[in-house]
Amino acid sequence: MRIDVVTIFPAFFDILDVSLLGKARGAGLLDVRIHDLRSHTHDRHRTVDDSPYGGGAGMVMKPEPWGDVLDEIAGAADTGIRPTIIFPSPAGEVFTQATARELSTRNHLVFGCGRYEGIDERVFAYAATLGEVRLVSLGDYVLNGGEVASMAMIEAIGRLVPGVVGNPESLVEESHEDGLLEYPSYTKPSSWRGYEVPDVLLSGHHGRVAQWRRDQQIERTRLRRPDLLSDQI
Repeated sequence: MRIDVVTIFPAFFDILDVSLLGKARGAGLLDVRIHDLRSHTHDRHRTVDDSPYGGGAGMVMKPEPWGDVLDEIAGAADTGIRPTIIFPSPAGEVFTQATARELSTRNHLVFGCGRYEGIDERVFAYAATLGEVRLVSLGDYVLNGGEVASMAMIEAIGRLVPGVVGNPESLVEESHEDGLLEYPSYTKPSSWRGYEVPDVLLSGHHGRVAQWRRDQQIERTRLRRPDLLSDQI
C-alpha cells in the first residue's frame, strides 16, 4: 500500500519509522511518503494561509499549494488507480474500525492535513477530479490540525494490511471487529497482589473459555458502549 501525507509539519510523522509500521515500511509492505505543503508555495514567506472571504476569525489554507502538491502526488503515482484522498475534518464521517478495514484494502491513500480554520473548499472539489475524496472525523471534538487524526488513521489502517501484524488471528478478536468491545486479557502469574485470574481461563475447557469471553464482551459493551450493543442482541 502507498500512503502519501501532506502537512506543514513533516517531522510529526517521524514516528512512522518505529514499531510495527516502521518494520512494515522497511519490509516494503507500506510505502509512506511525507510532503511538506510549504514546499509548494511560491513566495519568500512560504505562505499557506490567508484571511477568509466573508470575514470571520482565523485563517484558511490557500488552494494553490494544495493543487500543486496533489498534482505532484497523482502524477508521481502513475499507477492508473485513482487514490482515496482523506481530509481529516470534524465535519466528516466518523472513522470506525469498519472504515479502517475498508481503507486497508485500497492501493493508494492520500492524507491531507489541514490547519487553522480549514482548507479552501475548492480544494476538495479539485481533489475529486483526481481520486475519491473522503472527509473523515475521529470523533465529535476539534483538534488543532489533521496530523494527529491522520497518524491515528494510518496506524489503524496500516496494521490491517496483510503481513504488518505478525499474528493475524490477533486482529480478529479485537474491540469493534464484531461490533462489541474486546474481552479482558490475563497472563502469568495467576495470582498477583491479591488479584486472581478467573478460574475459567485456567480450566483448559475451550468451549467454556469461548462462552466466558463472549459474555464478557457483551457485559463490557453494555456498561461502556450500550449504543453498540443494540445492534448485536
